Amino acid sequence: MAREIGFIGCGNMAKAMIGGIVGSGYTHATRVYASNRSMGSLEEMKERFGIHVTTDNAEIARKCDIVFLSVTPDLYEKVIGDIKDIVKENAIMIMIAAGQTIEQNEKRFGRKVKLARAMPNTPVLVGEGMTALSVNNEITKDEKHELKELFESFGKAEYVEEQLMDVVSGVSGSSPAYAYMFIEALADGAVLHGLPRQQAYTFASQAVLGAAKMVLETGIHPGELKDQVCSPGGSTIEAVASLEANGLRSAVIRGLSAAIEKSKRMTE
Repeated sequence: MAREIGFIGCGNMAKAMIGGIVGSGYTHATRVYASNRSMGSLEEMKERFGIHVTTDNAEIARKCDIVFLSVTPDLYEKVIGDIKDIVKENAIMIMIAAGQTIEQNEKRFGRKVKLARAMPNTPVLVGEGMTALSVNNEITKDEKHELKELFESFGKAEYVEEQLMDVVSGVSGSSPAYAYMFIEALADGAVLHGLPRQQAYTFASQAVLGAAKMVLETGIHPGELKDQVCSPGGSTIEAVASLEANGLRSAVIRGLSAAIEKSKRMTE
């Protein structure tokens, strides 16, 4: 059954997801709706994709079968208070704000509601997002499959237990920032040794992209793939030994742990 999909809030993440949903052919633009307090973002999305736009959140709640709550965490209580009595009986509500738990928002609705918590990351902007999903008991097995397909229209998606969402925040939500730092450091090293800056970014970025695809598409353990690059007595194993001596692994693990602990505090 075709679903009407709505977004309450039309910031950068919502725009990226709309682009993925429509651009991938997951559904037709005429079945996608978005609301926002100002018309600037809405007019842009209407012109680019041909979706329906409105400044009235209630219109989204009344019409849509799947509703993304894509507003900032501080607005959740107000937005849910405004729409809780008018959302469709079997509508699926999807939360994408950090620190918003299923339990606290079930209480805000004050009745049984199909509720999902999603944590996409910024590469949804280029169709390569990674999204973690958790759902409450009101969502059926078929609906879980449907939601996974929806999020995979702009990347990959996996279901996790909700208590692991803070871990996901560190390993995929925040990790594009770590990857950008690594790419920048690789490029700086290449520039230090004479490679032009723009070429350095291209070489480093494509190498990281290709390495990630090797892990995902071959199913080979990252350690084994690393070993395949390290010839005995070669330049790569020399670099690996230096990175180990300078604490690359421990620095990444400590950074990840810091992100997870901060995420936990935000949820409290």
